[in-house]
Amino acid sequence: MKTYLVGGAVRDELLGYPFNERDWVVVGATVDDMLAAGFQQVGKDFPVFLHPETKEEYALARTERKTAAGYKGFDVHASPDVTLEEDLIRRDLTINAIAKDEHGDIIDPYNGVRDIKDKLLRHVSSAFNEDPVRILRIARFLARYAHLGFNIADETMQLMKDMVDAGEVDALVPERVWQEMKKALSEKSPTAFITTLRDCGALKRIIPELDCLFGVPQPEEHHPEIDTGIHTLMVLEQACKLSSEADVRFAALLHDLGKGITPKEEWPRHIEHEARGAKIVLEVCQRLRIPNDYRDLAERTARFHLHYHRALELKLSTVVKTLEQLDAFRKPERFEKFLLASEADARGRPGYENKIFPQGDYFRQAFSVTRNIDIKALREQGFENMKLANKIKQVRTDAVAELKETYKQ
Repeated sequence: MKTYLVGGAVRDELLGYPFNERDWVVVGATVDDMLAAGFQQVGKDFPVFLHPETKEEYALARTERKTAAGYKGFDVHASPDVTLEEDLIRRDLTINAIAKDEHGDIIDPYNGVRDIKDKLLRHVSSAFNEDPVRILRIARFLARYAHLGFNIADETMQLMKDMVDAGEVDALVPERVWQEMKKALSEKSPTAFITTLRDCGALKRIIPELDCLFGVPQPEEHHPEIDTGIHTLMVLEQACKLSSEADVRFAALLHDLGKGITPKEEWPRHIEHEARGAKIVLEVCQRLRIPNDYRDLAERTARFHLHYHRALELKLSTVVKTLEQLDAFRKPERFEKFLLASEADARGRPGYENKIFPQGDYFRQAFSVTRNIDIKALREQGFENMKLANKIKQVRTDAVAELKETYKQ
């Protein structure tokens, strides 16, 4: 019975990259051996155990055989006669197929260390094409390491394209798509996740509403980049600079989906794309089973991001109404995230990346002067029901009017 540190911990240690979790593989043991040693079994499809003290995951060395389409179509074999090399060859990338023994020695049968030095994401074997989740994973790994100079090996990208053409991606379930997407959005270069999926053809299958933005023109006077897809990637990049929150980045990514269904005869203008986009965001989130907090922020960003751009031009009552529609008074944290995603939209254009936009501060101050209305005092003055609601709006509008005067000075 031998135990090896494997996977991400070994990879990131060699890269000098921070990591939080350690995974282990056990060679030469049975389920009974692990239970007798005090480990707690947690794996259903294959034997995975929690260490009695550290609670780290230990998996018995195993092999897999493809039996059906999709990522669940595998027959797993775990037994004491499975070797470390047999376990490692079933992994997705060479940089994830490296192990370290109890003495600190590196076991690298598939040249993962070389690929780390060459900054390449390369599949271990042809078995890579048996699991469509690996397309998402390699895109996510590029989002993690692109800033270090990593690229995908040409032969691996070709294999990914072949998998898409074979329809393997169609077997992905929404939960796995979102799991990998959410992780990618939290990495340093989420745009690499999107471009990788687009390059191999998977984005068109998974989120066609996003893929179709590429090639759609916008007015050059407002968008020097012209292409809506390129603009979307630029907005995502700016969102990453403004916030580390995945939901802000997600909202930035989906903010312009309405432009994808603008009739070509109306190009390059996109009249009322906000309302169309908000509806599409809801459809995408329902299909991919996106959590409600991500969905709600993305939907509001799609619907109201032009209100952000036109903040200083809006009527006073419209400013108040926008705050209400954004539910800013009940959920101020989400309102702030909306402002960040909208600022990313403003900055996501060539020449605008470092420009100062006063709209966000104007909305923040408008929120500040309208949030603390003394409703008790208004009731004591005799206002109730609709009269009270109208009075609150009037007080808020008056407060914004005073604020607006400071912007004219």
